[in-house]
This record gives sequence, structure tokens and C-alpha cells, in this order.
Amino acid sequence: MSAQRARDSAAAFLASVEVGDLATGAIAEIEHSSLLVRLDGYAEHPVGVVGPLALSWQTWGPLDERYAVGQRISAEVTAVDLKEGCAWLSLAATENPELWAFRKTLGSGARVSGKVAAIENFGVFVDLDEGPDHPVFPGVGFITIPELSWDWFESPHDIVAVGQRVTCMFLGFDTHLGEARLSLKILQPDPWRTFADEHAPGDVLPGTVTKVVPFGAFVRIGKQLEGLVHRDVPGGPEWDTLEPNRSVTVVVTEIDAERRRISLAWP
Repeated sequence: MSAQRARDSAAAFLASVEVGDLATGAIAEIEHSSLLVRLDGYAEHPVGVVGPLALSWQTWGPLDERYAVGQRISAEVTAVDLKEGCAWLSLAATENPELWAFRKTLGSGARVSGKVAAIENFGVFVDLDEGPDHPVFPGVGFITIPELSWDWFESPHDIVAVGQRVTCMFLGFDTHLGEARLSLKILQPDPWRTFADEHAPGDVLPGTVTKVVPFGAFVRIGKQLEGLVHRDVPGGPEWDTLEPNRSVTVVVTEIDAERRRISLAWP
């Protein structure tokens, strides 16, 4: 069978498979950090894939010591790719049905509340009021660094503290890690929209130089936003004297809220 015919055949079988279904089958290959599974009802070739982040959380070690070719498994379908003719499966989901059932109660845009359970340099874990315990992480909710705040900050500790209560918007469920991805900043006013509503080209504002680059200088306006003064803009202080933290006065020449860009000049 040609590769295209094999994909078409698999796609025909997978057309009736839906995300959330419980799939059963036997491990056909142990490949790198994934398992290839021959699903029940389709014997031609393996179409089930258990990726490295969807393996069992109950056992650890080399795959060939944890699993064996021919071993039967049950796993939840997390995605179906008809073009490639494969179904992505999660063993972790079937081991933690309460967690995956909680996923199905959440809709994009829902507001959820809880307490900050742990703060890491890559994000913040949240123990949700209505959510189950996570079998691995300190909380089932997770806020990535970009979703913490519109404000400039050096550390997530500048924004939240362990034990602090927070209300966030649910963005989606990470089926690989079993996490509810959240946003704290989305429930706060967007400073770009606020700036565009309150200011217009021609406004003269105080600012602070944050960075000098070959093509110009970035200037922080207020607490949250930065604009760019191009090097070819006339007037202003000598470029050799510009350095971070220097206070300057600038004039707004353009506000592009959609692209989140502010163009500045010297008064």
C-alpha cells in the first residue's frame, strides 16, 4: 500500500473517532520517546500515537522497561489528524479521569478562582477552588509568564505571592500536561487601549530611556508602555549621551494599538 493510500485508509477509520473517546489497542512499536499503537478495529498499521508528555505519570524510566510490544492499553483521544492519518492518545488522561472530566466543564473565557500554589521562573501554579488536585503539579491551573500582567516586571514574585487569591480567565486545557491554562492579565484593562483612548499624536510626555539600539532608543512612557524614537529623528539630546534610566521628554507621533507600537520624536 502506498503512503497516500495508507493515510487515506487511516483517515477513513479515524473519521468516526472523536476527541475524548476511549481508545483501546496494542502497542506495535516503541519509537524514541513515543508509543505507536495498533487500535482495535483497524489492523492495517498503527494509527495511535502516545507522545512523551502523554505517557503514564505513575511509572518512570526507559520506555522499553515500562512498556512492551504487544501490551494492551486504554487511552483517551486528545487529537485526531485526518491529514496525517493518526490519533494522539493520552495514557495520563485515563489514569486521572477526575482531572480530564474537570477539563470538560470549562469553557474558553470562563472565570475561575483559586490560590497561588507555587511560583516558578516559567510560570505560576494555581490551586483552583472547583478543580481537582493535580497528580504531579502543585495546582491544576497554570499561568504562563506573558499572561501574568500588562505591567513590566522582572520576576513573577513581583506580581503574585504564594497563598494569594486570584481570579483568572480560562484560555484552554493542555492535554499533554493536564493543566488548565489561565490568564490573569486579560481581566485587567489593556494599557494599549487605554493609552489610545487617552492620547493622540502631538501629545508631549515624560519618559525614561530603557534601551539604546543602533536604529534608535526605546522610551518607557508611564508604567507599562514603550515607544521608539528612531535615530534619524532630528533634535533631542546627543545620542552619545542617551543611556538606560535617563529621563527624557518625547512627543507622540503615531499610535498603532492593533500592532502595539508607539512612534515617538523629540519635542
